[in-house]
Amino acid sequence: MAPTITDEELRAQARAWLAGHWDPSLPRHEWLSQVVDARWAVPGWPARWGGRELPAEQSRIVEEEFARAGAPGSGQDRLNLWANTALAFGEPEFQAKFIPALLRGELAMCLLYSEPGAGSDLAGLRTRADRDGDQYIVNGQKVWTSGAATADYGMLVARTNWDMPKHRGISFFFCPMKQPGVEVRPLRQITDESHFNEVFLTDAVIPAVNRLGAENEGWRVLQTALAYERSTMGENARGPRTADAAGGTHEINLVELARSAGVLADPAIRQDIARVRGLQALNALNTARAKADLGQGTSSPVMSLGKLAMSRILHESARVQTEILAAGSLLEGPDYPRAEDANFLTLNAYFTSIGGGTDQIQRNIISERVLGMPREPEVDRDIPFREVRGG
Repeated sequence: MAPTITDEELRAQARAWLAGHWDPSLPRHEWLSQVVDARWAVPGWPARWGGRELPAEQSRIVEEEFARAGAPGSGQDRLNLWANTALAFGEPEFQAKFIPALLRGELAMCLLYSEPGAGSDLAGLRTRADRDGDQYIVNGQKVWTSGAATADYGMLVARTNWDMPKHRGISFFFCPMKQPGVEVRPLRQITDESHFNEVFLTDAVIPAVNRLGAENEGWRVLQTALAYERSTMGENARGPRTADAAGGTHEINLVELARSAGVLADPAIRQDIARVRGLQALNALNTARAKADLGQGTSSPVMSLGKLAMSRILHESARVQTEILAAGSLLEGPDYPRAEDANFLTLNAYFTSIGGGTDQIQRNIISERVLGMPREPEVDRDIPFREVRGG
């Protein structure tokens, strides 16, 4: 175990290190390397992987100091879903190759989960990975893949055994994206962007060492990866498009927006703003609860509460922005930045309602695994997947 350190001592150490090292002009990868080497990137991790073995409460102290300084890089022991999944399920050879690069931001990643016929029911996936010696040959199609065009690797789930029930017979891989067998086609979104993609896999090759967890037991790995994804989505959300151009994201201050529009005294608008603020406060408490439940290599259904709450917050915030701007919200373009932000956030809120599992899926998880309500009937849950009817 790491030597005991008081909260005050830890805070002072982090502040002193940041004061001596943080330079906003440094390239991101260079800065992240310094953070990793100083063991601030994953303070809750084991020392052998660059951690400080701090309890969760003290890890958050480190994050707070980095946030106060405006410095990125800490908190990856909570929010880096790629590295956390690799730490939980990767073999030593795989971990040594990938974890340092993931923490330093040297690899671009994407998620190869959803398929045209397996979105809401992800266990119905039909992309196949056939073992061929020390590698797997993959064929199939994925969709809604953010960042696929620039990714070095994709976290892929594929079926490796068709004679097992659908939640088994699935394996989890790090799939190399830059190879002839991977074709990426962008999808035009309602926000006039193309972050999402279709990915076609034709005899794509994955080294067997890139499999995480046991063969045919990838569903468990996937649940852990989804928990980290939902945690990130439940805690952070993309801000207005104008923030992207400035090199970051920020949250719209509804109070300041209402004040500048001259409607802060309107009791209905004040009530709507208070409702959004209340949802934000409740989400922060639920997120803290979920973090306490989440151990390395596990998943917590409480993460679905945060993910669902963030979806509600984004839709409500966009609605209130539109209400504040009134007829001015009908304007569009860079000459009307407040309306531009409101319209973009209204459209982009649907990303959180769909990505990482739809709002409807989160409600099912919450009802069954948090509230203990009866499961929905699944007539194909326990039969061999090759016997499952497909559309």
